[in-house]
Amino acid sequence: MKLRTVSELLSQDITFPEVEIKGWVRTFRANRFIALNDGSTLNNIQCVVDFENFDEALLKRITTGAAIHIKGELVESQGKGQKVEIQVKNMTVLGDSDPDSYPIQPKKHSFEFLRENAHLRTRTSTFSAIMRLRSSLSFAIHKYFNENGFYYMHTPIITGSDAEGAGEMFKVSNLDAKNPPLNDEGQVDYSKDFFGKETNLTVSGQLEAETYAMSLGKVYTFGPTFRAENSNTSRHLAEFWMIEPEVAFMDLAGNMDLAEDFMKSVIKYILDNNREDLEFLDKRLQDEDKTKPQVERNEMTLIEKLNFVTDNHFKRVSYTEAIDILRNCKPNKKKKFKYLINEWGTDLQSEHERFLVEKHFKCPVILFDYPANIKAFYMRLNDDGKTVRAMDILFPGIGEIVGGAQREERLDILKQRMATIDIPEKDLWWYLDLRKFGTAVHSGFGLGFERLVMFATGMSNIRDVIPFPRTPQNAEF
Repeated sequence: MKLRTVSELLSQDITFPEVEIKGWVRTFRANRFIALNDGSTLNNIQCVVDFENFDEALLKRITTGAAIHIKGELVESQGKGQKVEIQVKNMTVLGDSDPDSYPIQPKKHSFEFLRENAHLRTRTSTFSAIMRLRSSLSFAIHKYFNENGFYYMHTPIITGSDAEGAGEMFKVSNLDAKNPPLNDEGQVDYSKDFFGKETNLTVSGQLEAETYAMSLGKVYTFGPTFRAENSNTSRHLAEFWMIEPEVAFMDLAGNMDLAEDFMKSVIKYILDNNREDLEFLDKRLQDEDKTKPQVERNEMTLIEKLNFVTDNHFKRVSYTEAIDILRNCKPNKKKKFKYLINEWGTDLQSEHERFLVEKHFKCPVILFDYPANIKAFYMRLNDDGKTVRAMDILFPGIGEIVGGAQREERLDILKQRMATIDIPEKDLWWYLDLRKFGTAVHSGFGLGFERLVMFATGMSNIRDVIPFPRTPQNAEF
């Protein structure tokens, strides 16, 4: 007999004389009704037990969290809420669960409590829905790039370069921490280290991806990245995943076209394929909103927000134009912004980005041509000498979600930008080589995967959209 999933059985419009299923007990009511879930769907299937046909000792083992194997008949449900249920004929306990110590009881738990039990939190409806959506988004990303002629490459996790120039990196070393070798200046001698030089965990695969784009044409990375920022906010992780496409012979306009099409495609995929989970999370968000003051409530439901992205053209606005809009808007003039906009060159905050999207343009926005001094060294300098061909995509409720640029393809100007922020040429000799041997216009962007999952699920804390969050003072599991 074929083993069925809960999802398969609940989608049936017909009955079956024999079905077989395995899963975990969510509840066992009145010694008669088992709510069984196997992770394939948000919903449980009801399994009806005639207790007179089963040993009492077996029934006592049917507790919340136990893994069981059921054989029975799929029949039309006598109760409300589901079309079918299983009349249990045979039942085996595969794994017992201690009812007194099992953490995930059938009641409401705080997200903080569930983070402390992250190994079991996907037994709850909320987290099973989040992780199914995370999986679907991951598949949709690979699907999009595969269908559009991109090659998937794996960039190094251990690197000797800092793509962002930020310096907030985790060191990788096998030197004796208590007694490291020292050079003549009394500093740690990294030439004696495993890789013969100072190395770190990567903050981005972009620079390496550029090298492959300049031979394969269109590539993308999708892998783990690391930041050693001592930040405990709801938007920061020490370990997270990044999607970074790089394309040869593509300028900034093409980069914006690609990013818009990509974002619409992956969001449309989950709207089409994960409706049940989205509707559940949408209701959760609306219920949560009812407990907040009116000013703190979301203006759009979760599904409305996703449709807002797929149904609207992304408005393209220069940074300079955006600054003029923000400087003259009511929240700025009335000092309602936490960070007031007074002059050109200011780095925009989330409140400014959300105002542009939600209040002014009322559609997703792509800002471009940012001041050079607030952007990375590898972004192409414009002819005005003060702005670069950078672009950020802004979404409702979250602000910036994608950041990208046309890359600087001119060797002399790239060297000047590196010198300005003290990046030694010897550290990126191979990156400079791309500008010596067949240089060409090329562009790309980066998307923090967890930021996308937050947007798609309506979750407000990034620790709740990754299986095992890594944050300061926390590397559990």
